Amino acid sequence: MKKSSAKTVTAVPKASATPRTLVPRTLVVDIGGSGIKALTLDPAGKPLNDRTRIPTPKHARPKQVVAIVRKLAKPQPGFERVSVGFPGVVKDGLIYTAANLGKGWIGFDLRSALEHKLKKPVRVANDADIQGLGCATGHGLELVITLGTGFGSVLFAEGLRVHLELGHHPFHRGKTYEEELGERALKKVGRKKWNKLLQEAIGDLQRTFNYDLLYIGGGNSRLVTFKLPADVKIISNDDGLLGGIALWRDAVKPAERPAAKSIAKSAPASPPAPIKSPVAKASSKAAPRSTPTASPKPAPTASPKPAAAPPVKPPVRAVTSRPAPIAARPPASPQSAPSTATSSSPPANGSPQPSGAPIK
Repeated sequence: MKKSSAKTVTAVPKASATPRTLVPRTLVVDIGGSGIKALTLDPAGKPLNDRTRIPTPKHARPKQVVAIVRKLAKPQPGFERVSVGFPGVVKDGLIYTAANLGKGWIGFDLRSALEHKLKKPVRVANDADIQGLGCATGHGLELVITLGTGFGSVLFAEGLRVHLELGHHPFHRGKTYEEELGERALKKVGRKKWNKLLQEAIGDLQRTFNYDLLYIGGGNSRLVTFKLPADVKIISNDDGLLGGIALWRDAVKPAERPAAKSIAKSAPASPPAPIKSPVAKASSKAAPRSTPTASPKPAPTASPKPAAAPPVKPPVRAVTSRPAPIAARPPASPQSAPSTATSSSPPANGSPQPSGAPIK
């Protein structure tokens, strides 16, 4: 009886497809004058959840905003880093201006405060900058403006980001861009007049920057009603949130951050903390060196004071000037006149005129 040559093949069970979590995931926070929004993105920029929003308190202070960001972060899916857009000038996580928020922002270290609360690394930049990072192509000259509570702006030259503050620049009849195109102006003049001013602003920006592309973002960009030029595009807030990932491409590592700025609370125009400390140290070190050199200095200064130069000059001038008039004045007496006349004759007296005999 022949054995069958057929081989039995055992089926290998397929591995269960478990979804892999791509990291790092980024929590993107947009702090605005009217609302604070949050969204989590995967490394490719794909949203992992719906965007959440909490209204910004009126005249919001740092403590209030940090508490709202922490509240928005709690229900989010896991994230490894945080990107924050702020409506003002930001340098290395330090707030320099906050025109549309409350007091206490100037010099506030927002990055350190959020890192302490969220226990994650944080990057902070201007909100218009982050929105521009999400839409700029990196080619040519690209200008981004945001229309919301204020007027944000940023310029990209071949991908190089240059933050601008056009909102406070004069625009129309002595008023700034923000005063004419911000939220308050929109409510005051209405949409029709607001659109007319925006159309005028686009022309001014084109003549000023000669941009290749102009992107218009912000919450009020949806209210644009006129036909835009070919080199002007509207971008959504969701597109702007994608810039939160791009912010980490050129971000400074925490180890490279100057430590002195983390606790600076002075005027942000020129951080004084790193400047004052070395000067104070240098002055204290230089003090012991200057004390030994101070003793020999008074010795040479004392010698020139008793110098005989001033007393010598008057006697010299008196000797040279006085003898001449003294010699001339005595002979000027009336008796000197005949003496000068008979000085050639030997007789000293006037009586010996018996010399009249020779005259006979």
